[in-house]
Amino acid sequence: MSPATNRPYPLTMVCDTWRVARSSVYALRARLGGPPEADRGQPGKRGPKTALSDEELLQEIRTVLKASPFLGEGHRKVRARLAAKGIRVGKNRVLRLMRESGLLAPVRRGHPRGDRTHSGRIRTERPDELWGTDASRFWTKAEGWCWFFAAVDHCASDVVGWHVAKTGDRWAALEPVRQGVRAHKGGFGKAIALGLGLRHDWGSQYRARQFQAEIQWLGIRSTPAYVGEPECNGVAERFIRTLKEECIYLHHFETLEEARAVIGAFVERYNNRWLLQRHGYMTPARAREKLSRKAA
Repeated sequence: MSPATNRPYPLTMVCDTWRVARSSVYALRARLGGPPEADRGQPGKRGPKTALSDEELLQEIRTVLKASPFLGEGHRKVRARLAAKGIRVGKNRVLRLMRESGLLAPVRRGHPRGDRTHSGRIRTERPDELWGTDASRFWTKAEGWCWFFAAVDHCASDVVGWHVAKTGDRWAALEPVRQGVRAHKGGFGKAIALGLGLRHDWGSQYRARQFQAEIQWLGIRSTPAYVGEPECNGVAERFIRTLKEECIYLHHFETLEEARAVIGAFVERYNNRWLLQRHGYMTPARAREKLSRKAA
């Protein structure tokens, strides 16, 4: 106590004089003056109370995931779907609850990389400036290994064309491009797709003379990815991964026709119901419609 003011000295002054950390004083006071450790319970969440408790919000998250047409969705898309139901909640809270309950979609961890050869942007500002095309194999009981080919827009991320075939040759690789040109360029003819680029890897189908000759005839410029750098073709690669996780890995196809029907239904569902974070959680079809109208 100060003899002059008859008041306690400030704790800061006392701790500086005795060279004691204030945190040690606070910890000692808590041990001596607070309730026993066993009676304290868990500390509560600080801040204002939310409209929904964690238990109620977790139940809403489970409802959203159950109603989703896709196998797994991340916390950002779950938050967007909750907002569509009128439930406003922070993404960190959704992430915490989904992590604690084991509801997060599985994520493949990449290996550490140094400086990549490709360090620029592959996404475009308007639809139909650049498409990416890629292929993958899947198994059917009757026909064995079969092929899937797709062409995906680098702006709206919608599938502009797709094809399944027993033989994955250059003609099968051309089919998604032909579909996309007919659907988004108003026909099929010489130089009809001038200004459009096509990103592809160095597979034999895409390096074939007939493949390169036809896209050149259509007016499409070839923009191959760097060798050993699949990130350059990341838009098509990402769709192929989604197709595998949400469709191919979940089915045992008996025939190629069955695979064609199931994959076709998924592509339709993807274009019209998949959510894109970079476009404000719009679907690919909605993003194409809005961006095309803006560019017009």
